[in-house]
Amino acid sequence: MLKLYYNPISPNARRVWITLLEKDIPFEGVTMNLNGDQLQPEFLEINPFHHIPVLIDDGLRVVESLAIMDYLESKYPSPALLPQSPEMLAKVRMVQMITTNELFPQIVGLIDDNQELTKIAKIKDNINTICNFFTDLLGDKPYFGGEELSLADIVAGVAISALPYLEFNLQPYQKIYDWSARLMQRPAWQKTQLSMEDFDKFKGRVRVLLKLRRREMK
Repeated sequence: MLKLYYNPISPNARRVWITLLEKDIPFEGVTMNLNGDQLQPEFLEINPFHHIPVLIDDGLRVVESLAIMDYLESKYPSPALLPQSPEMLAKVRMVQMITTNELFPQIVGLIDDNQELTKIAKIKDNINTICNFFTDLLGDKPYFGGEELSLADIVAGVAISALPYLEFNLQPYQKIYDWSARLMQRPAWQKTQLSMEDFDKFKGRVRVLLKLRRREMK
């Protein structure tokens, strides 16, 4: 059986968790305490970069959430979470990378309690740009990959579902708002959705990491 090292408050880990649930793949979950478990010698032997998630499959070790999701899609192709059309596949990959490289850093910026008001305004303007771009990519389809859920929806959905917790209103982006609500109706998303308490734990973890990063840069 697959073994997943994860923590429910980790967005990257939730990507993989949701993928496993959407594909109905049995797995053994190993919950990591992010206050130190990832730094223990036994885990560093599994992942020397001390990050989650990590997937173990019959001796194969896969790190990095996007790589894990691709592995699961290749090994367990049904139900398919990647479209066959080159156009739709390009959209899926764009959404995944924009979420990872553009949106998630903005979410971290909103969580950072040392941000100046002018920077917060700029962050929200950047998120506005992303939401408008995603609106264009979504078009009139229910999901980014077309008629069916894709890996893009999982990656973007985990990130965008965090925005209301950070007082960013999605309602002006009607298609994105409806798309997000559509995701939250799915059983896998209902099972993995964070409570406000869990999201506060995530924010606390992010702030600790930001403080450590600033200390290292001094």
